[in-house]
Amino acid sequence: MVDVTQVRKLLARYRVEDGRSFHLKDHDPADTAGLGLEKQEAKALLQEGIALLKEQQDMLYAQDRWAVLCLFQAMDAAGKDGAIKHVFSGVNPQGVRVASFKAPGPIERDHDFLWRHILAMPPRGEIGIHNRSWYEEVLVARVHPEILAGQKLPPVLRTKRIWEERLEDIANFERYLSRQGIVVLKFFLNVSKEEQRRRFLARIDEPEKHWKFSAQDVAERHHWDDYQAAYEKAIRATATPHAPWYVVPADSKWFTRLVVAGALALALGELDLHYPKVSAEDLARLQEARKELE
Repeated sequence: MVDVTQVRKLLARYRVEDGRSFHLKDHDPADTAGLGLEKQEAKALLQEGIALLKEQQDMLYAQDRWAVLCLFQAMDAAGKDGAIKHVFSGVNPQGVRVASFKAPGPIERDHDFLWRHILAMPPRGEIGIHNRSWYEEVLVARVHPEILAGQKLPPVLRTKRIWEERLEDIANFERYLSRQGIVVLKFFLNVSKEEQRRRFLARIDEPEKHWKFSAQDVAERHHWDDYQAAYEKAIRATATPHAPWYVVPADSKWFTRLVVAGALALALGELDLHYPKVSAEDLARLQEARKELE
């Protein structure tokens, strides 16, 4: 049985609601909260969380009032795909929408940077999963400012404050979403540079992982410090109680998945989810239908 109090206490280590005092260096990518679980123990605990998520998602879908949006951001090889695959393995696919965002194409560059993400918003009753998100515009674009040149922005708008302005826009947009009944959860899978190196080597050494490897991933390692600084600034500017960040230790995949599952289950548990109540008239119709079928 999942102990909600213990889960909330554990998640508090990684949940950021007020970014003003946030420093990424204070968060250890190798942290496992002292659990030290064996692989099978971690797997069994995750299955408990998945079973709970299955029940919660069913009520979310039936109630049809709230929507949940999970944003996943990370350095390459941090385990976003694996976390999504395992944590959501037990939910009903009809109630989940997954969107992966790569570099904007020609049509997307003809619109504002939030446009393509708005099109992928989950409707009420569903869970949306965004593998990368609008934060790419204050992360990748910030580390590689030449990207701005291809975004067709009028020169007068490309000022020194553009990153602060984009972060303000994102924070305001997330406030808007929360006021529309969309619960926003943001996960930064915090992998260390050394663990990323080991995972890249595994992709090179193991034939079944070759397809995951890109030489560009290694090139991006040269910008590691710039990315870490960009993530810190983004989290500091946009962490709020209504759209919190979870800075999830990602050096141990089993722990990453436990934290993500726990955070989602906790958020769903706070929504007062329940199955719609059936009126007396509807109950009477059910009995009439039974008589016809018997």
